[in-house]
Amino acid sequence: MYSTIKSQPTIFIIFGGTGDLNSRKLAPALYNLFLEGWLPDEFSIIGTGRTPLSDDDFKVKILEGINSFSRSGKAADDKWAEFSKHLYYQVSDINDHQTYKEFGARIEKHNSEWGTKANVIYYLAVSPNFFPIIAENISKSNLADDPEKTRIVIEKPFGHDLDSAVSLNKLLSGIFDEKQIYRIDHYLGKQTVQNIMAFRFANAILEPIWNRNYIEHVQISVTEQLGVEERGDYYDGSGAMRDMIQNHLLQLLCLVAMESPVSFDADEIRNRKVDVLKAMRKFTPEDVRLSAVRGQYGSGWMKGQEVPGYREEPKVNPESNTETFAAIKFFVDNWRWQGVPFYVRTGKRLHQSASVITIQFKDVPHFVFPKEANESWQQNRLIISIQPEMSIRLQVQAKRPGLDMYLNSVDMVFDYKGTYTEQAPEAYETLLLDTMLGDQTLFMRGDQVETAWELIMPILNAWQGRKSLNFPNYSADSWGPEIAEALIARDGFHWFTLPIKSKK
Repeated sequence: MYSTIKSQPTIFIIFGGTGDLNSRKLAPALYNLFLEGWLPDEFSIIGTGRTPLSDDDFKVKILEGINSFSRSGKAADDKWAEFSKHLYYQVSDINDHQTYKEFGARIEKHNSEWGTKANVIYYLAVSPNFFPIIAENISKSNLADDPEKTRIVIEKPFGHDLDSAVSLNKLLSGIFDEKQIYRIDHYLGKQTVQNIMAFRFANAILEPIWNRNYIEHVQISVTEQLGVEERGDYYDGSGAMRDMIQNHLLQLLCLVAMESPVSFDADEIRNRKVDVLKAMRKFTPEDVRLSAVRGQYGSGWMKGQEVPGYREEPKVNPESNTETFAAIKFFVDNWRWQGVPFYVRTGKRLHQSASVITIQFKDVPHFVFPKEANESWQQNRLIISIQPEMSIRLQVQAKRPGLDMYLNSVDMVFDYKGTYTEQAPEAYETLLLDTMLGDQTLFMRGDQVETAWELIMPILNAWQGRKSLNFPNYSADSWGPEIAEALIARDGFHWFTLPIKSKK
């Protein structure tokens, strides 16, 4: 199926063109956009890096990535031949002014060939410490002078803490207009995440009950079976709070808690998200002690294989104080959500890989059924599963077949696979297309990033200043440390998990 919307002629300059992100995500996403007719007729993808490669060498590497990671499978020869005509490679030194002069020459060459001024997207798929260097050199080389045609995409992490985020925002805003800066969070490109807004604001039956009068609490869990793998050096300086909660999980919380926007305008939606972050209760040292827990995984067995503990992973400090698990209780202090706890948790080497939002509704005010009817009584829940399955299910009570009045919990389910036959696009396909079209709805604004950092800095500061004496405190293939269960059990709740489907 081909699109009826075409973006303008576009030049992608991908810093880190030989890296994993380009091979695994960006190149397959661009190829799929090409297959489905979303790319303009005139486009160019210029990979850049320190590794000496010819254009043909670069094309071979990109083809390997597409064949391995594209949702559309291995590239057909004719489609690849057509797509690969638009691929180029440039050996570069990001500190060398000559590199940027060569970019300028390539841009002018394409503009001349196409007879128009193309959009230029600088994608920084590199280590965060290179962000300022590249941005400043783009500016010095006069490659960002047209705010209507030039965009820069920044991968997370956007800063290491509040001060560094403010500093990076200040630097970027001195070079680019805010409308040119695309701070990417791939979670926001996932189909089920986008469907949260559609589900909430396109259905009149939900708004009257989407508040503290009917919702008891909210849980947001992003759990992973994987350990840190080869990312030990990065992760040991980051941890679960910086890697997941400051961005992914707080973004999900904002989508659940935000007020209805007056339009689908990008800034209107982002304003509502910032409102949520600003309304969230700030943490005192006592709050950190009572409402935030951390953990670090030890050794154990996963899927029949013995796995090392975090401190035994490659490139990790043997005495590391970095958390691989975090669970936090947040409150949003406004009229809609006053008193409703939002529990978030994330961790590595856990029993299941899943991303799930669960909204638990309050119990019925009066139980009218006979005692035997409540044998399997359960409060209503709305479960939004982002992965491994993409679904939204409402759990309600219904009568079991038979002459007696027995109630069971049953699911009313919207399942992507069961409803639609076509494949859902990958998150990066959505985000790259939005970048080309100039739509910033799914991208974080500068003040949003800074407000999120402000919220979690008291927790990070408390943890950094106090070494945990019980690390590691959970084993691989568990659900995390016992103190995480205690965090939610004190309020009379428990963590929800997705039922694991048996393989047929």
